[in-house]
Amino acid sequence: MLLVYAVALLLGGLFAVNAVFAYQSKHIDPVFWATIWYQFKLLPVIFAANVMIGFGVKFMYKGFGNLTFALTLSKGIEILVCVIIGMMFLREMPNWKTIAGLAVVVLGFWITKLK
Repeated sequence: MLLVYAVALLLGGLFAVNAVFAYQSKHIDPVFWATIWYQFKLLPVIFAANVMIGFGVKFMYKGFGNLTFALTLSKGIEILVCVIIGMMFLREMPNWKTIAGLAVVVLGFWITKLK
């Protein structure tokens, strides 16, 4: 059950952070004060996402007992979230190269888990 909480916290935090930056890149003018004001307004979201990611990694470490694997898996989840956010906000459809890259990442997880 701890791993379910870990993945849920990671997904929530990573979706929040990546959604903030994707929205900024698409809808906020790339001028200094507009960007600062947008980031200032969303500080509570960034803080909450940071706490969620931190606890997600902590719970994943407790579940697997291996920090390297926990961090690697969280990076894999982040890559998947980035692909989904790209599809949602930027209308970027993944092609065969994206799928091949994700397959390489999954293969890497499998290799690191081998004893």
